Amino acid sequence: MSEERLQKVIANAGVTSRRKAEALIQSGRVKVNDKVIKELGVKVGPGDEVSVDGLPIEREKRVYFLLYKPRGVISAVTDDKGRKTVSDFFVDIPQRVYPVGRLDYDTSGLLIMTNDGQLANLLMHPRYEVDKTYIAKVGKIPDTQAQIQLRKGVYIDKRKTAHAKVSILSSDRQKDTAIVKITIHEGMNHQVKKMFEAVGSKVIKLARESFGFLDLTGLSAGQHRPLSHQEVEMLRTQAQGNDPKKIR
Repeated sequence: MSEERLQKVIANAGVTSRRKAEALIQSGRVKVNDKVIKELGVKVGPGDEVSVDGLPIEREKRVYFLLYKPRGVISAVTDDKGRKTVSDFFVDIPQRVYPVGRLDYDTSGLLIMTNDGQLANLLMHPRYEVDKTYIAKVGKIPDTQAQIQLRKGVYIDKRKTAHAKVSILSSDRQKDTAIVKITIHEGMNHQVKKMFEAVGSKVIKLARESFGFLDLTGLSAGQHRPLSHQEVEMLRTQAQGNDPKKIR
């Protein structure tokens, strides 16, 4: 685990919010390795001891999982309507993990779960261009012009989507339905559904089959597996390598 800002470490330990953690630091109530820290922006590593009001904080181990989310499950930690959430699949995990992005209630497929906020932000930000591939069953087969529009970008919610990869896997002319593979790297709300709506097709069923180089091989709906250290580092490298700010 790399170094993180002190206020973030305090917040991640569940002591208080990040903003209140900043106030604690500025008021001299935080120590790092028995030294009072009052300046914001100080970074601490895994070996540093952090205490608030003399009490050491418990720094949670970073964990990473790949979940095959079934349909009919909320991509959230809790749900006020009492519906099943992705957190229900991790009741045996001591850490509290959160979904990276979201999949709609009626969408199945690959979801990354972690308590590493820094990596989650890297993977969710459209600037970093991590590909996400979906398989969609749609009503009204997209014609050649519709496919070109999807590839070049369509306007949804007054924003134009980035270029996408689109291919028709199969079609049923009698029912006017098609199975379409589409790859995007953004994460706008209901994006894939709205993209197809923009070209006159309606998504009947949707599943995310891959995220970057990760796929669902070996998993059934509702199952999860830990990501290896190598996979986590590959995800981090892939996201950072796609950052246009780092391309000279």
